[in-house]
Amino acid sequence: MVNTQYAGYKATKASYTADAEETLEPSATLFNNLIWLTTEEAAEFLRKSSHALRQMLYKGKISARKVHGRLYFKKSELHELIDTSFY
Repeated sequence: MVNTQYAGYKATKASYTADAEETLEPSATLFNNLIWLTTEEAAEFLRKSSHALRQMLYKGKISARKVHGRLYFKKSELHELIDTSFY
């Protein structure tokens, strides 16, 4: 009999599939709740050029996170930036 809690050497394909579905679901819901945009996507969202967005970042008007050498912007922070601007 196969232990369903641990997919070891003699596990069936069904147990591997069940384990994969259980591990993917929580991370998928976490990803859907947090919306991150790349530099190009954020620039398009703000209707600015990517260079203008980087200038805003370095002046401290906006924040970003760097992952594997790429900048990511939180969409809710971009909404807040638009809501608080007065131009």
